[in-house]
Amino acid sequence: MNLNQVTLPAIDVEQSVAFYKTLGLRLIVDAVPRYARFECVEGNATVSVHHVEAISSDSGVVIYFECEDLDARVEALQSLGLNFDQLPRDEKWLWREARLRDPSNNTVCLYWAGANRRHPPWRLSE
Repeated sequence: MNLNQVTLPAIDVEQSVAFYKTLGLRLIVDAVPRYARFECVEGNATVSVHHVEAISSDSGVVIYFECEDLDARVEALQSLGLNFDQLPRDEKWLWREARLRDPSNNTVCLYWAGANRRHPPWRLSE
C-alpha cells in the first residue's frame, strides 16, 4: 500500500491555494472555489483542499512535509510573509520540526527526521 493523497478542509480554497503554492507545492487541479489539488515536488504524494463551511477550532488535522533543508526553508518562508507558531526545534522523538497554520487553521508541520522517520530506535521488529 502507498499513500496517494491527503485532503484537508478549507474555508477559503483560494487562500489555501496561495498558501500551499507559497510552501512550494505544484497546483495540478484548479476547481476553485470548491477544490484544488497539488503535487509535492519530491516523491509521488498529492495534497488537496476542499471547501467546507466551518472547521472546529482544533480538528486534530496535522499535515507533515519533510524538508532536508528545514531551517533554511523556514527562513525563506518567513521572508515571504508566513508566520510560524513554532520555529525549528529538536523534538524528543528525534525529529526537527517547525509548525504553522494554513488559512483554514489546519496545522502544517515542516520537519526533518532523516533515517528516524521510518527507523527510530524504538521501531518494532518485524
